[in-house]
Amino acid sequence: MNRIGVFNETIKVYDQEIEKIKELLNFACQKEHLDHVEFNVILVENDKIHLLNKTYRGIDRVTDVITFALEDEDSVVLPNQNRVLGDIYLSMEKAIEQAKEYGHSFEREYSFLVVHGFYHLLGYDHQTKEEEKVMFQKQEEVLDSYGIKR
Repeated sequence: MNRIGVFNETIKVYDQEIEKIKELLNFACQKEHLDHVEFNVILVENDKIHLLNKTYRGIDRVTDVITFALEDEDSVVLPNQNRVLGDIYLSMEKAIEQAKEYGHSFEREYSFLVVHGFYHLLGYDHQTKEEEKVMFQKQEEVLDSYGIKR
């Protein structure tokens, strides 16, 4: 069984979104045939993600999602224990802004961002065109299969 924690550190209430995020990420885990994984999603505001971006990435601006993956190629997975993947920080303010900018729903935007973060935790990246193609195809497959369309 997977353990996915979703924590709201914003001043707004996001109870419905939290439940949808948990369901979507459990679905993504099933698509990737993952069981016994553990990770967190932390919903934050722009000021918090700006600070994280500046502190840990050296980029002095607001971003939408930041991941802190705990695994690397040398990770050891012990039998009968969960794989601890890390944390996904998601700016709900930025998700709202981007949903308007891209002309789709808030649900579509935060869903895309948490799935994007999920694949970063699994080691996927988009530094090259080839990596981007693989990662974005996986994201779209999860979102489409789950019924979240543009």
